[in-house]
Amino acid sequence: MASPTSLFKCGRCPAYCCSYPIIEVSKKDLRRLAAYFNMSVEQAAKKFSEKASGRKKRVIRHRNDEHFGSVCRFLNRKTRACSIYAVRPKICSDFPGTRRCGYYDFLTFERRLLKDSDHVAVTDHP
Repeated sequence: MASPTSLFKCGRCPAYCCSYPIIEVSKKDLRRLAAYFNMSVEQAAKKFSEKASGRKKRVIRHRNDEHFGSVCRFLNRKTRACSIYAVRPKICSDFPGTRRCGYYDFLTFERRLLKDSDHVAVTDHP
C-alpha cells in the first residue's frame, strides 16, 4: 500500500480518505475502470460516477458507511480496503502526496492516547 519511505500504513486506517465527499475521476480513470469491468466508458461513467454539484468534472459515487456516513462506492466496508486498488483513480493513487498522512498521524495519536489500537475516530463532514 504505502511506499517503504512512507510514514503511514493504509492497512491500519479505517479509510478516512475514502470518505472525502468529492473524489474526482478523470476520463482516463473512467477508461481504466471500463476496461477492468469489461464495459463501455459511457456505462462506467454512468454506473460509477456523477457530476459534482457546481463542478464540470465527474466524481466517484458514494454509498452509506457506518463510520463516516458516506464513502467511495469501491471501499470494501468490511476490510476497509479499496476493492479496485489496481485500477483506482489517479487522485487516490497519488494520495496523500507526501511521506506523511495527516489522517494516519491523527489516528495513531488518538489510539496511543486512548491506549486502544483499534479505536476509530469518527469525524462529521458538513
